[in-house]
Amino acid sequence: MFNLANQLTLARIFFVVTIVLLLYFPGRLTCFLATLLFGIASLTDYLDGHIARKSNMVTSFGKFLDPLADKLLICSILIMFVELRWIPGWVTIIIIVRELAVTGLRAMAADEGVVIAADKYGKIKTVMQIVAIIPLLLHYPILGINLHLIGNFLLYIALALTVFSGLNYFYRFYGVWRESDRNV
Repeated sequence: MFNLANQLTLARIFFVVTIVLLLYFPGRLTCFLATLLFGIASLTDYLDGHIARKSNMVTSFGKFLDPLADKLLICSILIMFVELRWIPGWVTIIIIVRELAVTGLRAMAADEGVVIAADKYGKIKTVMQIVAIIPLLLHYPILGINLHLIGNFLLYIALALTVFSGLNYFYRFYGVWRESDRNV
């Protein structure tokens, strides 16, 4: 159960706590450290899945914990950004509602014996959220570049992808649901 892949996932959850604590004391150094930890945590998201599949370490625990760790990482940071007044609250609400809705949808599908795996749009959404969070975490201008403005611009792109990918999951589930109704 606590193989290398799952240990990386657990480490990502530990990073969430540390990043949030750093953001409680926003400054150039703490924001840089939070960005560094976020980058490492984002890499563990890729590595844990890669290692689990390649080394045949896929576990039920990992299947449950990995998406949870991803949501904790992204949503916790976005909530802190709202607390710091770095982004509008409504953006974070939409992203969190989408994550909860898709999680609920997957649970309903699983109850019907159907697995709704992450699709390319969900993966692109996650990458775009990570790309947007990095300049938002750095926050302070570097070499005259307004990272906050760049991060907000990227966040709106991530928001559009978040909504689109969420709608796509519901569309896919609707197709599965209709097909199962026809077979009854």
